Amino acid sequence: TLLDSVADIGSALNAALAEAGLPTHPLERYKTFVGEGVEHLVTLAMAPVPLDINVLNRYRELYLTQMYKLSQPYPGIEAALLTLHGRGLKLAVLSNKQHLATAQLVPHYFSGVPFDVVYGNRADWPRKPDPTAALAIADELGVPPAECAFVGDSAIDCQTAHNAGMPLVAVTWGFKLREELLQTGATTLVDDAQAMLAALLR
Repeated sequence: TLLDSVADIGSALNAALAEAGLPTHPLERYKTFVGEGVEHLVTLAMAPVPLDINVLNRYRELYLTQMYKLSQPYPGIEAALLTLHGRGLKLAVLSNKQHLATAQLVPHYFSGVPFDVVYGNRADWPRKPDPTAALAIADELGVPPAECAFVGDSAIDCQTAHNAGMPLVAVTWGFKLREELLQTGATTLVDDAQAMLAALLR
């Protein structure tokens, strides 16, 4: 939703696959693999070969060295976030990326944005679409879930918002198609950062 990271994800995983003697994929194809956590990502990339924990761990290692090379914030996102902060809104990140990567990526690419909470996928919490982490963030912010807008770019995000009882703003510039978002029941869809801003401030 904030960062187009698919090229770095694909490059790191292709390197892990190649080391294991497995076929690699065009980077564009990784858009269909991401969104449901690292184990799901590696499982899809390795198919029909069963998931190998060694490839998974090697990908995790390689991604931490690759993740700053090709990733870019989506257009207008940082300015929109700063506007939201300026209006007094609290800002949080919840990602299915591993927590270590998320905690490093956010300050690297959004150093000027004062996020209140940044969480990736942690071993002590189930990943999205389970609402546990989203509800923990709401509690940490001191904001009722019904007053937290959940902004996401995938069916997983849409399901998380529903499960957490949070209003959803679905964005169409991420990895998934508008049609997929509509199939989840999303009613507020926005196509760019300015439209996202308008939806959040109305």
